[in-house]
Amino acid sequence: MGNQPTREQAFELLLKYNQGESLIKHALSVEAVMRHFAVLKGEDADKWGIIGLVHDLDYEKYPDQHCTMSEKILCEEGWPDDYIRAVMSHGWGICTDIEPMHPMEKVLFTIDELTGLITACVLVRPSKSILDLEVKSVKKKWKLQAFAAGANRQVIEKGALMLGIELDEIIKETIEGMKKVAANIGLNGN
Repeated sequence: MGNQPTREQAFELLLKYNQGESLIKHALSVEAVMRHFAVLKGEDADKWGIIGLVHDLDYEKYPDQHCTMSEKILCEEGWPDDYIRAVMSHGWGICTDIEPMHPMEKVLFTIDELTGLITACVLVRPSKSILDLEVKSVKKKWKLQAFAAGANRQVIEKGALMLGIELDEIIKETIEGMKKVAANIGLNGN
């Protein structure tokens, strides 16, 4: 079963396996958005945030074994089964067959790709700031398949359907979550 990890332990583990600035910023983005959605849903923000923080734990060192190595590492670290399952479920249909079931897992599955798309939207803005980003700006870029092509829009749409939340609402709340860490993720503007 394992002990509930602290945010400090999760961050140390993230840094042990990841040195790349963009992956660390992505982890911080996902953590912030997970915390934001947890609060909206009346859930445990620390737990949701910690899972968001480590969701791509293995990606830098083991991209061909994504999620599989995270499972192994988190098991060795004695993490709780539900944390490990949540991390695994974000790769559903891509690199795992673990379907997101819990609201926390569905949110992680949905917002993982979306944070990347939103980051790309901010970086092409004159202000370079998420603080003035609007949903309509993201939707405009959404339609351009060549823009942030790595952000899988089908995964985001599938997640929105699973959650039963309109896409615009998910984009809006993901932006709100990311705004809380704008300075830490380099998106607070010029």
